[in-house]
Amino acid sequence: MVREDQPDSTLPRRQLGRALREAREGAGFTLEQAAREMEMGKTSVIRVEKGHNDKVKMRDVEGFGRVYGLSEERIEELKALAQETATKSWWQGIRHLMRSGYSTYLGLESGASRLTFYQPMIVPGLFQLIDYARAIEQPFLPGDTPEDLERRVEVRLRRSSILTRQHKPIAAEFILHECVLHTVVGSRAVMATQLRHIADMSTRPNITVRILPFAAGFPGNMAPVLPYIILDFPTDSRSFGTEPPVVFTEHTLGTMFLEDKADVQRCREIHDDLRRATLDEQASRDLLRQVARRYDR
Repeated sequence: MVREDQPDSTLPRRQLGRALREAREGAGFTLEQAAREMEMGKTSVIRVEKGHNDKVKMRDVEGFGRVYGLSEERIEELKALAQETATKSWWQGIRHLMRSGYSTYLGLESGASRLTFYQPMIVPGLFQLIDYARAIEQPFLPGDTPEDLERRVEVRLRRSSILTRQHKPIAAEFILHECVLHTVVGSRAVMATQLRHIADMSTRPNITVRILPFAAGFPGNMAPVLPYIILDFPTDSRSFGTEPPVVFTEHTLGTMFLEDKADVQRCREIHDDLRRATLDEQASRDLLRQVARRYDR
């Protein structure tokens, strides 16, 4: 059984792919040359280097290592990392119920050390309580069985353990537009309970919640910003280095990952602009509880 604080295989296979790419480039091999030496297609090499394969064969890892002239010690390190890619996640059994790319995101989320959110319309999944989550999930796939719906809701609820677990809870900063507080999902009673929950969660030392008020307009004269999550990863205690940060965004038509350094940096700059326009933490908490009381009336 996989512990809830154990990173999914997504992160190890990305680390493995990055290590193999760096080894190939260090040895002066092009993708075409590596594919020819390994007797596999160029696309297959690319998939390994990008961490797209759920499982990487040990003999392939050893083969890459020998082609690139790596030491026996380094090859063994890479093979050990390849073994981690076979780890099964608790959500593996319901991947068919998720949008494309979402299971990849869950794997990265579980291995992150810090998450930075902006959400302009709905409560982020990590904060959602069961009634709110059911109301959100219901409209997207109306042909689902009640059992399918409940299994997707379970994924949303289980995710939140990364914020509250005893061992190394993830640090997270949330910027929520005031729209989130006034967009009624489920019912007024559901909203009252949900907003109090966010206020309570914001008192945890690893969680920051700030509200971007209506009065702020478009900070920095920016156009409306899509929801996003910036994922930062811990420094690897072995010799694989720190996994580069990733930006994830999700909308009605699908999901997207941004990994280019310039894109990630631009997203951080946008987040800084948004943060400067938010209410401070206490004022944000007070507003959450104030709006919750209105829903009670």
